[in-house]
Amino acid sequence: MNVQPKTVDAGSRKRKLLPLMGNEAIARAAWEAGVKVASAYPGTPSTEILESLAKYPAADIDAEWAVNEKVSVDIAIGAALEGVRAMASMKHVGLNVAADSIMSQSYIGAHGGLVVIVCDDPGIHSSQNEQDTRLFSRFANIPVLEPSDAQEAYEMTKLAFDISEEFDTPVIVRSTTRLSHTRSVVAVGERVTPKPKGFVDSSTKTVTIPANARRLHPKVIEREAKLAAYLETSPLTRWEKGDPKFGIVTGSISYLYVKEVVPNASILKLGASHPLPGETIRAFAKSVDRLLVVEELEPVLEKEIKAMGIACEGKAFFPRLGELSPELVRAGLAKAGLIEAAPPARAIDIEPMARPPVLCPGCPHTSTYVALRGLETRVAGDIGCYTLAAVEPLKSMDTAVCMGASIANAVGMWKAGTEKKPIVATIGDSTFLHSGIPPLIDAVYNKANITIVILDNGITAMTGGQDHPGTGKTLRGAPTFKVDYETMCRAAGVEWVRKIDPYEVGRLYQTLREAIVHKGVAVVIASRPCVLDPVKIKGTPLTIAKDGCIACQSCMNLGCPSLTWADEMHEGRHKIKIDETSCIGCTLCAQVCPTDCIQPVTP
Repeated sequence: MNVQPKTVDAGSRKRKLLPLMGNEAIARAAWEAGVKVASAYPGTPSTEILESLAKYPAADIDAEWAVNEKVSVDIAIGAALEGVRAMASMKHVGLNVAADSIMSQSYIGAHGGLVVIVCDDPGIHSSQNEQDTRLFSRFANIPVLEPSDAQEAYEMTKLAFDISEEFDTPVIVRSTTRLSHTRSVVAVGERVTPKPKGFVDSSTKTVTIPANARRLHPKVIEREAKLAAYLETSPLTRWEKGDPKFGIVTGSISYLYVKEVVPNASILKLGASHPLPGETIRAFAKSVDRLLVVEELEPVLEKEIKAMGIACEGKAFFPRLGELSPELVRAGLAKAGLIEAAPPARAIDIEPMARPPVLCPGCPHTSTYVALRGLETRVAGDIGCYTLAAVEPLKSMDTAVCMGASIANAVGMWKAGTEKKPIVATIGDSTFLHSGIPPLIDAVYNKANITIVILDNGITAMTGGQDHPGTGKTLRGAPTFKVDYETMCRAAGVEWVRKIDPYEVGRLYQTLREAIVHKGVAVVIASRPCVLDPVKIKGTPLTIAKDGCIACQSCMNLGCPSLTWADEMHEGRHKIKIDETSCIGCTLCAQVCPTDCIQPVTP
């Protein structure tokens, strides 16, 4: 069986050339493929997929932000069961959240065409771990396509919907940070809308009770064999014949690195890394004297090829951690004795300036963490911009596990009974809606004695300012219902709830003190808009009267990047100066200054 993209333009039709990021190419392909419903939760490096889809006509595609990745996949599943093409997108850790649904849907199938875009983050540029989605695809028995560049991301996304419908399976398209955010010219076509198939009216297929699941599981195994046979002759599997001294099995963006380093090598490019085309791999292995596998992260292909009884080498020469690069591929091949090593790089005797990540000038989260540090609390943190409070200069967060973990972590700390400090969980507004509500209910239900601080900056800030149910706007900017956190917390059974402005430092300290001494669950909602999204806030900047500064450095405890050391000294310590170009006039430093020497800049 040789499934070809049904939505590709005819050869006689001229295709447009557009400069697209990988994520934008995926979005374009989904629109052209006739996707009717698309849902996602923002997460770097996948965020731009849904943002790009929202630029296409609403009459063509219903694109929406979901509260979390599981909800987004469930929405896509529901649409696919109604016989229309549907898609969900997420970063790799979002796949963990959606796993329960995807594992069951592997048994059920797809019907209307169901594709899940997962963007891995080799190198951990903006994530809490470094997963390999290829391992999950094997766990779920779902095919995974791996484009190497934006053009392939476009083509493989369209093909994924055809494969999904032909083989009645969800399909994962796996991108990586480098592909998602690299821009190149892409030849695109036009939208073709498949006719909806209608609902799958078969409860023995769509209801995964044990009796049905037992009948469906053998079909999943059979489907895997059919997919493997299809990949033997599919254009996704490409044999590039070259020097027979050694051959390289590779895929994804690693293929580009290999082509750059050894353009004349024999290469077997796997556009789909699960299931594997075993017969083609065996034939390729026989055609070369020595077989290597070049892949990022885990030795997934290497292990499977070895399990086929084929001798190959891989991670002995290439790192298991982080991103690959042409330099690393060259070094690995040189270590294997196949090519000459690159000449030593010229040493550069320059000490780079340390630039640790810090919160923005005027960030409303800053004062909260300064206060929690001053009150000597044990802080269970969460995932968001505010995770930067775990490092210097704020250094007031003690844990950060995953999205929505902070409240339950705090409950566990309290149950342990060994903590001497007051226990506080901090969580952002979007993260609270993502996965913080169930642990809040659990904390109340189990009568935990903890304080919860909801850091409400009115946006999903860390990924670029996306809307969520607490903003009152949809992905397309249309007005909608706005969640009231105070009402929600009280509905969950929290009796002690206070909403404060974190710019009011004195009131913030007092409110946190009251929350900490409260017996039971206390919730403080620190509400102040993000200083960057949806609009950049810029008030009257502040300045420091040099004569008044006593170099106490109280303001420096805020960790504000607008505050720096001055050349002037006082009693052997540097005084402080303010960068007026970046200062937004939040007044936090002025409120902690004991000499009142920080004042607004006068015209």
